Amino acid sequence: MSDTIFIFVTLKNSLKITLHFAISILSLFAISCNSMSNDHSQLQTNETLVDKCANFQTVRLFEFLRDSSNKGILFGHQDDLAYGVNWQSESGRSDIKEVCGQYPAVFGWDIGGIDQDQNLDGLNLDDIIAWIQKAHSMGGIITISMHLDNPLTGNDARDNTLAVDKILPGKSHHKEYLSTLRLVADFLGKLKDKQDQYIPVIFRPYHEHNHTWSWWGKSSCSKDTFIALWKMTIDFLRTDCHLHHLLYTISPQDPENVDQYLNRYPGDNYVDILGLDSYSLWNQHSVSQLAKILSDLSVLAKDRGKVAALTEAGIENVTIPDWWTNYLLHALRNKEYPNNMAWALIWRNESKNHHFGPYQEHSSQKDFLKFFQDPITLFLSDIETF
Repeated sequence: MSDTIFIFVTLKNSLKITLHFAISILSLFAISCNSMSNDHSQLQTNETLVDKCANFQTVRLFEFLRDSSNKGILFGHQDDLAYGVNWQSESGRSDIKEVCGQYPAVFGWDIGGIDQDQNLDGLNLDDIIAWIQKAHSMGGIITISMHLDNPLTGNDARDNTLAVDKILPGKSHHKEYLSTLRLVADFLGKLKDKQDQYIPVIFRPYHEHNHTWSWWGKSSCSKDTFIALWKMTIDFLRTDCHLHHLLYTISPQDPENVDQYLNRYPGDNYVDILGLDSYSLWNQHSVSQLAKILSDLSVLAKDRGKVAALTEAGIENVTIPDWWTNYLLHALRNKEYPNNMAWALIWRNESKNHHFGPYQEHSSQKDFLKFFQDPITLFLSDIETF
């Protein structure tokens, strides 16, 4: 019995990566952690993952991201199906699709405000589930971040009042915070397809932890307490809540070198994907800087059996007309500093005054089309999932 991934790559305009989930007879049954398929590749991959009981689809997603990163870069967009510039909740719409004719390959979402009906961006949580199911049914890849409210004050994530020390095991607000994490787990547990199978999710908690804006940031907790928070969260979701469809991703913002990147790193047993957020691409010097750290990150990921990704990127309102090709693409495929990012995700398009992707008649639209047509950029049409 075997599980097969067929990956075919041809040149664009019809560059195709076919992620073929040829599910064996064993995958039709409930396979326990201790009775995994005999497929040596899957067993070997499971041993490298945070969750040794990761389900079939999650293992295959990791392997796909690892292997496809040698051939191209998946393009992602935050909240792509939910809204765009001058529209909201219109079925089938996407600013990216309306510019280039294709949806992004990676769909980003956030569950900040998990204890309310709407997330921090005003999206109904049930609607987010439906959009995730839609994106998955089209063959897209799902990534989720969480700007959780400050657990002491109840204010938003940017209230960096000291809190982490109070929510660790044995501390005053530990049980209360576990209740919040239970809501996170309940949401993630609802992410299933029409066959009642869990949708694999790239989960990215506590992002940009090396900056100071959040209650989990470096000005609000020590290195040791951040690591304890990270491990507590993963252990709770994986062991207590029995969620086995998550790939765990860490994502500091704009570290200058590997030493800075690994500061507050919780260890290889608690990270599947080495992510990096960057909002620094404003000049050519910053392009070289980003290319260098992405190159180093690629080596680090390969050495540790991980995947590397540019988990957030952009400049607000894309004020540089050739930003897509001469800045972002130049950083992602740099001759001096080669790298293997699995994907690059840009932030959301809220309005004309706050957007990170193009839209129709935007000044960068023509350049984005060149970015789209480059053979190494992969959109939804470049992934066929069976």
